[in-house]
Amino acid sequence: MLVLTRKSNQSIMIGDDVEVSILSVMGDKVRIGIQAPQEIPVFRTEIYLEIHREDGEGATQKDVRGEVDGALQELGEGPQPSSK
Repeated sequence: MLVLTRKSNQSIMIGDDVEVSILSVMGDKVRIGIQAPQEIPVFRTEIYLEIHREDGEGATQKDVRGEVDGALQELGEGPQPSSK
């Protein structure tokens, strides 16, 4: 595990496409922002584990992404299906 020290308004890059920014530090809580391409799913660990627990070990990343996109579409926040 790589351990880095960052202050508010500083960030790190993961590869060429993912940027993790420290937005604020308040006591023992840190707010982070993650900027990543849409095809890279980003979840809190407890949500990720719950998704895999519900779907079983056979779930693929594409399946999970489809579920998330569907849920976001229902909320009106995700990519809208293309109309032909």
